[in-house]
Amino acid sequence: MTTAVPELLTVPEVMARLKYGRSKVYDLIRSKRLASITEGRSRRIPASALQDYIRERLEVAS
Repeated sequence: MTTAVPELLTVPEVMARLKYGRSKVYDLIRSKRLASITEGRSRRIPASALQDYIRERLEVAS
């Protein structure tokens, strides 16, 4: 049985998807509003964390 590996996005990929700048994405990570993981100098954001952030923003907006 294989388990699905979550899709991990780079900061530039998140920037492109949200149309945000680099500092805004890092601010979201620092404030714990966007979950991320680091390995060495690499930072990755699970696609599910990005979806959660977007869903949260939509709930606040409505």
